[in-house]
Amino acid sequence: MEKFTIEDFKGVIPAMLTPFTKDEEIDEAGIRDLTEYLLSFNIGGLYLTGSTGETFLMNEEERKKVLEIVMDQVAGRVPVVAHIGTLSTKAAIELAKHAESLGVAGISSVPPFYWRHSEEAIINYYKDIVESVDLPMIVYNIPLAGLMSVDTIKKLAELKNVCGVKFTSTTLFEITQIKDATPEGFMIFGGADELASSNLAIGVDGIIGSFYNLIPDLFIQIRENVKNGNQAKAEELQRYAVRIIMDVLKHGSMVGAMKSILRKAGIEAGYSRRPFLNFEDERQKEVVNSLLSIENIKDLDLELIKRLK
Repeated sequence: MEKFTIEDFKGVIPAMLTPFTKDEEIDEAGIRDLTEYLLSFNIGGLYLTGSTGETFLMNEEERKKVLEIVMDQVAGRVPVVAHIGTLSTKAAIELAKHAESLGVAGISSVPPFYWRHSEEAIINYYKDIVESVDLPMIVYNIPLAGLMSVDTIKKLAELKNVCGVKFTSTTLFEITQIKDATPEGFMIFGGADELASSNLAIGVDGIIGSFYNLIPDLFIQIRENVKNGNQAKAEELQRYAVRIIMDVLKHGSMVGAMKSILRKAGIEAGYSRRPFLNFEDERQKEVVNSLLSIENIKDLDLELIKRLK
């Protein structure tokens, strides 16, 4: 089994969905099937139990179980980063130690949210976690948890083992500010799927996103075109990505809609936990048909579309 480091965690990285059964239990067979589907593409790793993975709808033992199943199925084929963020530092440390015992390449966390914590409290949260394990930490900056300033990210980058940031914001200019404010080698991951081509053009180390569960090959094509200097083609493909994203989002439940599309394509992505919506029968047909009605989408060389035709 290959031992990956965080430096190997690059490229197109799905923020993996967590399949549940209809009665909202962890779907081990579905997790394994979705993992294999994603591994059939040239992905740069997997990002587990994050927002897309419905992490805050699971208890700690369930989060551990999901990570154990995926790590077993991956079997050293790609690096895995486990999101261990919670409202409680104590619980996050427990999840971090468990992730370390499984041999993950790194951990990641949103800042503590819900209460309006001070910058000092947020920095202490990350400090306590990284001092509890010998793992690199990717800070997760996302509006849902409260965006941290460039100055706060600079301070976090000074902590032992804080190696990078997942930057899920539309303010792309801040990426250049983060690059200027942090040490050489500090990794930046673009987290906004709608801006993948722009993030890549700016020079992020990788892109981590929800829709890489659905159409990883489209984002791999975008990345390859950026790497090869064909930005015009990358932007053309990005426009298709945005159309797909907006079409899925209009149904009111991103994870539920994505899972219904994947199930229709023969990938056992399971169901979502309430209060997320699920789409079955006529509503599933509506979601799938809406996707397939996007102009010229059937001309794209995408595995998902081939399976849905």
